[in-house]
This record gives sequence, structure tokens and C-alpha cells, in this order.
Amino acid sequence: MYQVLYRKWRPKTFADVVGQPAVTASLMGAVKSGRLSHAYLFTGSRGTGKTSCAKILAKAVNCEHPVDGNPCNECATCRGIDAGTILDVIEIDAASNNGVDNIRDLREEANYTPANAKYRVYIIDEVHMLSVGAFNALLKTLEEPPEHVKFILATTEVHKLPATILSRCQRFDFKRIEPRDIASRLLYVAGQENIPLTEDGAMLIARVADGAMRDALSLLDRCAAYEGEITEAVVSDAAGLAGREHLFRLTEGIADRDGAQVIELLDELYNNACSMDRLLLDLLAHFRNLMLARSVPNYGELIVCQKSELAAIRAQAERFSLARILNAMDVLQDAAGKLKGGANARTAAEMVLLRLADPSLDTDVRALTARIAELERRLDTGAFASPEKAASETHSAPQPAEPEPPQAESPAPEKAEAPATQVPKAPEATRAEPQAAPPASPTESPVPAKASTPTDTPFQKWSEALERLSAIDRPLVPHMRGSSAVERGDLLLIQSNNPLLEQFLQTGSHANCIMRAVYDVTGKKYRIGIFHAPRAAAAPAAPKKDPLENLLSRAQTLGVEVIDQ
Repeated sequence: MYQVLYRKWRPKTFADVVGQPAVTASLMGAVKSGRLSHAYLFTGSRGTGKTSCAKILAKAVNCEHPVDGNPCNECATCRGIDAGTILDVIEIDAASNNGVDNIRDLREEANYTPANAKYRVYIIDEVHMLSVGAFNALLKTLEEPPEHVKFILATTEVHKLPATILSRCQRFDFKRIEPRDIASRLLYVAGQENIPLTEDGAMLIARVADGAMRDALSLLDRCAAYEGEITEAVVSDAAGLAGREHLFRLTEGIADRDGAQVIELLDELYNNACSMDRLLLDLLAHFRNLMLARSVPNYGELIVCQKSELAAIRAQAERFSLARILNAMDVLQDAAGKLKGGANARTAAEMVLLRLADPSLDTDVRALTARIAELERRLDTGAFASPEKAASETHSAPQPAEPEPPQAESPAPEKAEAPATQVPKAPEATRAEPQAAPPASPTESPVPAKASTPTDTPFQKWSEALERLSAIDRPLVPHMRGSSAVERGDLLLIQSNNPLLEQFLQTGSHANCIMRAVYDVTGKKYRIGIFHAPRAAAAPAAPKKDPLENLLSRAQTLGVEVIDQ
């Protein structure tokens, strides 16, 4: 009868335990010297060897011929414990035997001397599942058990154990096993079982196992069902890592701020019976990969994927700021926790993905922080405008603080006498991302101002408009400090010493927010523009005198008579 690999290759001695040298060395030394504790506590994540070490220790303390602290596995006691015929080693699953009555039965049995071994050993697995009453019933026996009794407690959640239990046990912490140690053990097992496992395949299995040897052997068992050599591609297919192109496509739509593309792809996945909660969890894991690619130099060692995907992950990570990635992870994590209790999982998933594609729809503080970080990244890289505006040099290149007055194609005399004040184009509110505004506020897209010169009047309620703006668009307020405004018909021109203000208004919905704040204060719709003062006109040069007139003037000064012929 076939036996699965993780059971067949369970360690039988401390030397067979992989990745826990400190624990095994200490236990071997205790058995060898005879300095045995009455209670041990093994804690650590799943598949790290807790139960295996407990069974090895139970054999070692009862072995008739121990070898350097290891059981010999040859004597009748060792063989009987392995076969389960020695009743003096009792394994208890605390998950299903967690009541007070179960512990009372244990206390009564502990008083009897062992029948075939030196010690009666109780191995209580998942001990954190015991009830409060069961812990209290165990407490006295655990503190002062009979001389012939040993307790070995194993748990994955040591924080749930009472302090009174912890203080009465000798504690050993099992670490997650390093991927290279798991891969080495897998190659050894594969060689013994005649499984064609490659080194790349073994390393990918080790990274998928997340430090658990049992999970790694189970995955190797699954891969062994495939025909041919077990390569990285085979492991990726068996572990469910393949076929994740939809995650890259969803992330591309989020990066492009294309809500329509994201919703269409989500509809396609939903029609193909894709679970919405599982989709959000997979997308959360994908954004974790992007986070590592943005923040860790050796991110390839921390991301569980094929080597061929690392370049694609890095390229996609460059399209996001780290703040936006973290905000997306927060949104996905919150949504995944709420999705199971929601009435319509598909609608909830659509709402989440739309918020990720258009950050302006999310008014949370984290989303606002991510938008500010994205603006700072664009300012640092020079990518001020959206892709549509980047094609135009007018909007992509920053303008100087004091531009030259515009010159007509064919100079006219009247314009040479009185140069007109330059009025730049008002920042456009429409970007690659759609902007939603309340119906009561005027959020029409600003129209470029014409180069006319009507009388400019100071805007008297500018301070009130800024105060209102602080409640609508707080990130914009620091950039408006020291500014003022003038009215030119239905055009409101902002005067500011900040040379980046115009480019800042071309991103997001900032121009709409200013129009809304002014409307709330005045009740009047304005178009928004930036006021550029013209250069001061040079003083007209004094007309040059005729050289003959200068000569006549000097002659008259010297008293020379000049005869006009």
C-alpha cells in the first residue's frame, strides 16, 4: 500500500530533523546526560518538526540502547513506539479532546506506572485548543507530575497559552526551515524514490512551502504524478502559480487608471466562475510582490514565482509609487475581510477595483497620502501631465516664472506701443482619470483664457475661498500660500510665486476644487487661470542728435560766425 512521502520520510532520529540544529542539539544533550525535564513545550509554525521531535524524544527517553542521545530504533521499545503498540506513549489531539473531563481522565491515568517503558509520555498536540477549565485541571499535574510521567506540549499559537502553563514547561522554538535546506532534503528524497526532480524545481517547491517541510513533501508528492522531469514549470503548474496573467492585466488597468478595462476584465473572470474573494486575495499577493520589487534590492529571493516573471513584476512595479502600492494593499486587505459578509461579492469587487483605478474616488486619508506621493514622484521625474497631455509640448514643459510677452506673427504698430498682459491657458480639469463633482458645485472644465486685456480687479474674497479650499482639497492648500487672485470678466487669474503651481493644477481635480471653493464663497462660476505679469517695458531711448547740429552748437559756443548759404 502506497504511503505518502511526508509520512514515509518522517525523521526517526534527531539527526534526521532538518533546519532545527539548536533544538535537536539541546534535546540530544539532555537525553545523553540524563537531565530531563518533566514538561516540554514545542512551539513554531506548521511542518517544522514539532510532532516529529516529540516522538523522537519519547523514544529516546525510553530507548534501551540510546546512541549519543538518539534512539537506536532497533530495540523492542523503539519498534513498539513506531508501530503504536506501546501504550505508554499517548498522543492526544487537544483540538478534539479539549474538555475538562478529558484532562481528568489523563490525570487519573498518569498515576499508573508504565507497563512496558521507563516513562509514560503524553504528547498533547495543538495544546492551545484546550479550554480554560482544562488548563486549570492540567496545571497541578503539569507542575508536579509523578516521576514516571513526561509531558510534551506542541502548539502553533503559543500566545494563547496561559502564563501559568508556560512557566512550568521547558520551551523550544522551532524556526521556519530555510529554502536551501528544504531543497536539499527534497533532492535526497527524490533520489531515493527515483523521482526526476531538477534543482530549480526543488528550490521553487521549497519557496512555495514557506518553511514547512511537510508542505514541501506533499507538493513533491503531487508533482510526482506528472510525467517526465519535474522542472520549475511543472512545479508552478502543480502549485497553482501558473495562469496568473489576469493579475498582470488587472494591475495594468489600475496603473493606466482605466476603470472600464478593469470592469470588463472582472466581468470576464466572473463569467468564468472566478471566486471574487479569492481574486482579491491573489491581487493582494501580487501587489505584495510589487511592494518587494520597489523596496528590496534582492526581491527575487522573497517572491515566490518563476524566474521568468521577475522582470515583468519589476517593470510593473516601476509604474506605481510605493505609497500607492501600500494603499492598494490596505484597500484589498480591508475588502477581502468584508467580502464574505457582503450581499453581492461581485459588486463589492467592482467597487474596490474602481477605487484602485481612480484614486480620486477614495477619500480616505491613506488614499490622499498616496495621491500626494504620486504627485511628488511625477514632479521628481518630470511626468507632470497625463499621457494625453504629454504629447503636447505646451503642457509637458514647465513654463518660466517670467515669460516673454507673446509676439504676433505679423507685427502691428498698435501692439508695439502697448504690449498686452500675457494670459496663459487655464489648467484643464479633465485628465486621464474621470472626476466626479457634486451637482451643486460648478465643476466645468476651465476654458483657455484669450489674450484680451480688459481691466483686472482684485478678487476680494480670495482668503475665504482658500479657507473653503482647505476643506475640499487639503493637499493643494500648501501650494497656494502667499497667492492672490484677480478677476477678468468670468476668468479668475491666480497670482503666485510658486513656479510649479500651474503644473500642479494640471494634475488630478485641483482646478475643479478651486472652482468649487470660489463658487461656494461667491455663488458665481469662474474659469481658472494663472496670471503672468509681463516684463517691464524698457524706457524709450533719447533720440540721437544730428552730428551737424552738434558742430553748429560748438561753433556758437566758441564765438565762430557761421554763414548759412
